Amino acid sequence: MKLLKVYDILLSTSGPQNWWPMDGGFSPKEWEVCIGAILTQNTSWNNVKKALDNLKKENIVSLEKTLGTNEKKIAELIRPSGYYNQKAKKLKGFAEFVKTFGNVNNFLKNIERDQLLKVNGIGPETADSILLYAAGKASFVIDAYTKRIFSRMGMTGKEIGYEELRKFFEQNLPRDSRIYNEYHALIVDLGKKVCKPKPLCEKCPLGRKCKKII
Repeated sequence: MKLLKVYDILLSTSGPQNWWPMDGGFSPKEWEVCIGAILTQNTSWNNVKKALDNLKKENIVSLEKTLGTNEKKIAELIRPSGYYNQKAKKLKGFAEFVKTFGNVNNFLKNIERDQLLKVNGIGPETADSILLYAAGKASFVIDAYTKRIFSRMGMTGKEIGYEELRKFFEQNLPRDSRIYNEYHALIVDLGKKVCKPKPLCEKCPLGRKCKKII
């Protein structure tokens, strides 16, 4: 099955996901995406929301506020996200990097993937999340759900690496950030609700097309 067909099926059955999930309060709003993309490493989104809420309560909602707050305080506020000392260091380092662009908007306009990947604590998934959901650039996000779903369908191998899988998507889809945005969100939705470690295949909209390589 072609990747675009999978996308069409998921979109028709689940509907638009309206990602990135934001509650607002950050300035600019894209800064919340950047912070969230770092906080979500190795944790659930519910824990990220708690950490973001704590930052909002203390009005640490902008690049300038992040730069002006000491690392220890940030660590205390983002404790719900886990690995809070490491993540506080990552957030401070990331903020210093963004500052070199002048402001968040200039950063989002001019940032390149290879630049992001050189920042401490920013791996491929985090970089692509920032590029796609904050900067609106066509950089497909790969995660554990993507690997699980498409290997079970027989479209990719189980041991495929991040970059190889990212290229597989980008080479077989229109280069459109809106499609990338929605597709990744739909994959996450399917992975959370249906294509779990113990899959609910009878509920899957891709059931007949899937080779069920568990």
